Amino acid sequence: MLGGSLAGVGYWRYVAPGPLPASTPLVIPPGGYTSTIAALQHGGAVRDNPVDTWLFQTAIILTRRDGQLHAAELQFPAMGSMRDILFVLRHGQPVRHPITIPEGLTAKQIAALVNDAPLLTGHLDVPPEGEVLPQTYNYLRDMPRTTLALRMKLAMQREVVRIWTSRVPSPELRDPEQLVILASIVEKETGLPEERPHVARVFLNRLRLGMKLQADPTTIYALTDGAGHLGRPLTHADMSIQSPYNTYVTAGLPPTPICSPGVAALEAVAHPAPGDDLYFVASGNGTHRFTASLDEHNHNVDALRALRENAASPP
Repeated sequence: MLGGSLAGVGYWRYVAPGPLPASTPLVIPPGGYTSTIAALQHGGAVRDNPVDTWLFQTAIILTRRDGQLHAAELQFPAMGSMRDILFVLRHGQPVRHPITIPEGLTAKQIAALVNDAPLLTGHLDVPPEGEVLPQTYNYLRDMPRTTLALRMKLAMQREVVRIWTSRVPSPELRDPEQLVILASIVEKETGLPEERPHVARVFLNRLRLGMKLQADPTTIYALTDGAGHLGRPLTHADMSIQSPYNTYVTAGLPPTPICSPGVAALEAVAHPAPGDDLYFVASGNGTHRFTASLDEHNHNVDALRALRENAASPP
């Protein structure tokens, strides 16, 4: 009778709600049962007393046919019983942490973002420009930063191959690398999805005619050495600096991308809008005005300048 009563009490404690107040990730280190139980007690998932310690260790032994315990960062449920905790230890998936690489970041900015991300290990040197695909990635605690960077690189390679294969052929672009370079300029020129194919067409038309691209983002890249924002408007002197990235003085595409373009910018270059437009300028409301003639373009530039002057004038 006494043995049955003890077994009943033990089972009751085994399935009773645990002390964890909310769903919580806990790191279970490699080692034996002792280190596992200590981590659970330190994290508040199992009560720290001799009876519960003995009971949990006994439960591990009696249920060992259910599988091995895993060492990882695991998510434990609120009020999880010992039975619930053991199920997570044996069948739970490691916690995945997200990191988002926004479209249009330079390689230096991406390296800084990855190096600042918590829970990763090691150091990431600045990767080649345009090598990383902007998107959200999930990583495990203690993953090397170089391993995550390799995943980002392979993701970009896969997308570029897919998009290059399905593109509308443009004689102005010789290879996938040039597609990425032009897409990086398009990425920085406009954040409006509907405008990207139109911007891509303007630059392709300019390349076809041998005109300079005259893209402000390339000059900003030259001035900042790929560090990011310039922090001030471009000047006429800026547009005269000698750099292979300054498309006001250098014909053709720059030697490398100027940022990591997203899939939408890559697709825009691979499937540009039709038309003969050669110019575009901001309209003042977040969009751009596109024209095929220089006279129309100059008229639009004058209109934008007047709009800005009126906005700056005191009432």
